Amino acid sequence: MGSAELRVELENLLKSLNIDFVSVDHPEVFTVEEMMPHVQHLNGAVTKNLFLKDKKKKSLWLVSARHDRQVNLNDLAKKLGVGSGNLRFADEAAMLDKLKVGQGCATALALFCDKDRSVKFVLDSDLVDGGHERVYFHPMTNAATLGLKPGDFLRFLKETGHEPILHSFD
Repeated sequence: MGSAELRVELENLLKSLNIDFVSVDHPEVFTVEEMMPHVQHLNGAVTKNLFLKDKKKKSLWLVSARHDRQVNLNDLAKKLGVGSGNLRFADEAAMLDKLKVGQGCATALALFCDKDRSVKFVLDSDLVDGGHERVYFHPMTNAATLGLKPGDFLRFLKETGHEPILHSFD
């Protein structure tokens, strides 16, 4: 299934949950810097998403943080109890296998594809507690950005069976 079909599947899931979303199509982007000109008119918080693995336990982690936050992998590893230096970027094959998205498309919205719930999810607490009108993620493709209200995003996560580990990235 390609990104277009997965995007439709995601949007249908959101509609079935009565989750209101806004969507902006734009050229393919591979970095937050490339994305910003296309989304700066939107109200809310744009995210960056990192797909990581714990090299010791072989567990997989998806991290969603506000785009302007520094994500220190050593600090995060300590906080998650995996030991400093053990978090690395996971390879694209693992991301395609678990989340059905490739390089440049990591997104918390892909968690609906993680049917066996093997990906642990770390969420920047500011995204839910920061008073943002909406939080923005790629909808299974890096040629679009989709925004949800923070409460609806949490409901989506609950529906996928992913309890977020809230973390402050300031």
